[in-house]
Amino acid sequence: MASNEECFFEGVEKLLEIWFTTSDQAAGKSNGADLRKIPRNQLESLLKIVRCEIISSVRNDHVDAYVLSESSMFVSKRRFILKTCGSTTPLLCLERLLLLVEQYAGFNDVEDIFYSRKNYKRPELQVSPHSDFNQEVALLDTMFPEGAAYCLGAVNRDCWFLYTLNPLPQTPAAVLPPGVQTEADQTLEILMTDLDPEIMCIFTKEECLNAAEATKKSGIDKIIPNMMIDDYLFEPYGYSMNGVSKTGSYMTIHITPESEFSYVSFETNVPSGSYRETIGKVLDVFNPGKFTITVFANQASQARELPKELHFQSKIGDWNRREMQVCHFKNYDLTYLFYSKFPS
Repeated sequence: MASNEECFFEGVEKLLEIWFTTSDQAAGKSNGADLRKIPRNQLESLLKIVRCEIISSVRNDHVDAYVLSESSMFVSKRRFILKTCGSTTPLLCLERLLLLVEQYAGFNDVEDIFYSRKNYKRPELQVSPHSDFNQEVALLDTMFPEGAAYCLGAVNRDCWFLYTLNPLPQTPAAVLPPGVQTEADQTLEILMTDLDPEIMCIFTKEECLNAAEATKKSGIDKIIPNMMIDDYLFEPYGYSMNGVSKTGSYMTIHITPESEFSYVSFETNVPSGSYRETIGKVLDVFNPGKFTITVFANQASQARELPKELHFQSKIGDWNRREMQVCHFKNYDLTYLFYSKFPS
């Protein structure tokens, strides 16, 4: 009989997002800089450090999207996103990543970094430095002197950790190349636990023959229509998908369906002044017992006024809002919310 440790899988992801730019001295040489110039074999070597591998990929003129053995990776002109679950070690690849970016992509500075995750269900099964947020922060601080760490939510229950750059006002930051405007950017993430067991059965090989069947049967394909979908159904259970739009927006969903530790994450950067409809569709598809919402938006984004809307949304269907926090950072505003069906 397998032990609890052998049966358990940590669905909670570690999410790393980095925006690259050039320093002032090299700004005039940055026009051809592009993260997608990093060769595929170099990305594969990078992921070995993280303890995962590429399963499939899709691309268009704006973004390369990879489904990984543990979640996803997105590479666009100057944004790198790595989202990995299980006992992966994404922070250990940072030093190598920065070298690859300078060597192949032509960027030489980090404009912004976001490292975030929900609290784990079994932190003791993680590999250093990821078993403890303080250890993760210590590693990041060695590379980013202007980094700052935060914990949102109830630290002894459901909470969410964040590390980002938040320099003092007088600190000069890396600049964008001449003629490059701040681009609108936003990210909606919904992290769900205590999921409906009947719905979770869809994401098993017993219920569906392949990923395409699970995508349609669950209704995932209708959450954000007109996406090019790359999906994968794991053996014997588990599901991942990336969706990419013609304009370069993405969505990604990852599902750990086992009832004892069920977990689903949804993430997208599709521009919207209100995510009410998208949030409603996600909740209809998965029916979680509780969930966390985070929304990042910069001042150029349609979503910048979202905190005002969410302030009045103390209830979403059967779910009651337990917490709401708003933070203002260097380039972004962050809204954090926690909802549950029952007191938690």
